[in-house]
Amino acid sequence: MSTAEDIAPEAPAQGASHHQGLVGRQPIAPDVIAKAKAAKREEGFPVLWLIAPATLWLLVFLVLPLVGIVVFSFWEATGHGMAPGFTLDHYREFFSAEGFFDPESRRYLTPTIFIRTLWTTFSYTAMVMLICLAVGYPIAYFLALQVQQFKWQLALFLLAMVPFWTSYLIRAVAWLPMLGRRGLLNTFLVEIGIVDKPVGFLLYSEFGYMMALVQLYVVLGIGPIFFSLAKIDKSILEAARDMGATPFQIFREIIGPLSLPGVAIGMIFIFVMLMGEFATAVVVYGGKTSTTGTVILNYYAIANYPFAAVNALMLMLAMMIGVVIILRIVDIRKEL
Repeated sequence: MSTAEDIAPEAPAQGASHHQGLVGRQPIAPDVIAKAKAAKREEGFPVLWLIAPATLWLLVFLVLPLVGIVVFSFWEATGHGMAPGFTLDHYREFFSAEGFFDPESRRYLTPTIFIRTLWTTFSYTAMVMLICLAVGYPIAYFLALQVQQFKWQLALFLLAMVPFWTSYLIRAVAWLPMLGRRGLLNTFLVEIGIVDKPVGFLLYSEFGYMMALVQLYVVLGIGPIFFSLAKIDKSILEAARDMGATPFQIFREIIGPLSLPGVAIGMIFIFVMLMGEFATAVVVYGGKTSTTGTVILNYYAIANYPFAAVNALMLMLAMMIGVVIILRIVDIRKEL
């Protein structure tokens, strides 16, 4: 008959390996331990492989072009291209060309032509952004909160996106037969008796330019605003109505604040695209105004690549400042 000592498990010997198994009190095989350690070490490799394509894409199509623009801005223009070197003449030209120099104060009293062009670009961008917000927000509001069935929401949202599926240049050129003296809009105004003869302020004017820009880019604001509004819990709105809140109070306290992230993202999209705009100014405005994009295009056409690079850097800096201002007005992380 076995005693308690006979059936009790033996205590592990002093100095035995700490890799003792719990099942059967048998030590784990060394090859199993080695494989476990190797698997633990290799946990990070799949993550690196996942981010490698995106990292490579950013390096090739973002970092390297930006570095190239910075380097080329210091090279020397040869009249038919550029040559390696180091000069600050292009930056001096950007900040001093056609400015009024006061010899007493030894400074320029008026902005240079290129700074004025940058300010003009920024002004047009700000106005178009406000118009896009005024046009796009009601559309997104209607799609997200007034249309109840998801299938109709999706169908109408895709309908709003249809113009964005066509070529940008086609959409810009399409305004010529719409706004010309013999265009559809002038013909309609004459037919209904509002004007006696075709008006000329529609095409190659600031009005036509702004209208074309709004039509081209308002879709970039509708999407983010629509998705922000669609995420609002309808029960919150019902509770506010049950408590006697007016539609204005509901919008001010609930809908407006919750839609701010979408508004900010949409405005950033529109802002970045408009700051680099140049084709619409040429096609619809007839080249009557200069934007930073058209300046870069002109200097690229005459092969003055270093000065074009300087203007591109100034444009990028203005974009960064504008995006920072938008993000300071609306703290997206806090709102989300």
